[in-house]
Amino acid sequence: MSAADADAAVDVEIGAGPVLYFDGVCNLCSSSVQFVIDHEAAPELRFASLQSPLAAHILPALGKDPAKLNSVVLVDNGVAYERSTAALRVAVRLKAPWRWMGVFLIVPAVLRDLVYELIAKNRYRMFGKKEACWLPSPALKARFIA
Repeated sequence: MSAADADAAVDVEIGAGPVLYFDGVCNLCSSSVQFVIDHEAAPELRFASLQSPLAAHILPALGKDPAKLNSVVLVDNGVAYERSTAALRVAVRLKAPWRWMGVFLIVPAVLRDLVYELIAKNRYRMFGKKEACWLPSPALKARFIA
């Protein structure tokens, strides 16, 4: 990524709301993104794969190495949320009854993340893996920034 592209990426990332980074080759992750798109109360989330140049540029600046992540990452107002915290912060943006899952944010993250990590570590075996990242339809393409 050139310096000009990197600057443009930062502008895109910061300027237009929260971004959900996900494993683009994971069937569970791609299906989850599609679920979020279908159930958002207001279409404000944008999406980028962890394999994207944008993730490679933005996430290290927030102390995250996309190559070592085993989690979705929600970047909102310059803060990176991972694992169950990211998933639940996304859930509160969904229509009812899905948004009610946000109540689990009161449970300590260390307990929530035990379940999250169990699924994350086994996601390829349980749900499969694609050879390439899922591509959004032309109608959804504007919400995918990388």
